[in-house]
Amino acid sequence: MAELTRREFLLVGTAAGAVVAVGVIIPLSRIGTDTAVQAPDGTTAPGTSPPTTPAPAPASAAVVTLFPKVRVATLSDLSTTAPFSFDYPLVGQSNVMVKLDQPVAGGVGPDEDIVAYSSRCTHMGCIVSEYQPEYNALGPCPCHFSTFDLANNGMVTLGQATQNLPQVVLTVEGEDIYATGVLRLVYGYADTLQGGQLVEIN
Repeated sequence: MAELTRREFLLVGTAAGAVVAVGVIIPLSRIGTDTAVQAPDGTTAPGTSPPTTPAPAPASAAVVTLFPKVRVATLSDLSTTAPFSFDYPLVGQSNVMVKLDQPVAGGVGPDEDIVAYSSRCTHMGCIVSEYQPEYNALGPCPCHFSTFDLANNGMVTLGQATQNLPQVVLTVEGEDIYATGVLRLVYGYADTLQGGQLVEIN
């Protein structure tokens, strides 16, 4: 058997590669492109696929959690040295509201310095009641000493907790302060509005 020259070898290799490439490309290029060919009598010609109608896109649905709007305090109730405690949105879900005496992100009121947070520690749910006004800090937690910065989104500054405190959304109307929602889940609840009795709307 005669040996192939370098030129013949390259030509044969190129041709074989083309055959392999065509064999792969053709089947792939046919996927999803079959169209119906209509015969003169109105039927679909043999060997062709009837046209398919794309499935309708599923309707999008928005899930909105509706928190009650509850008057929880008045401006005169607040002090820059002690937190004001209230339950929201469920009885037993304790929160603290403070007047920080400096404008902060999310703050409400004439000076944009009033904020409220859940007083349940995000580590194990212990109630944090100690407030350090000189540092705008809630804590340390009596269980494991976690401390939270109320001027910075309830951020953890010390201790075992790894998540910020849930923040109560507030609005001020005249002298009245209303709670209208909670950002982030309260410790121990799969749904902040489930598992208890709603506080009384006044």
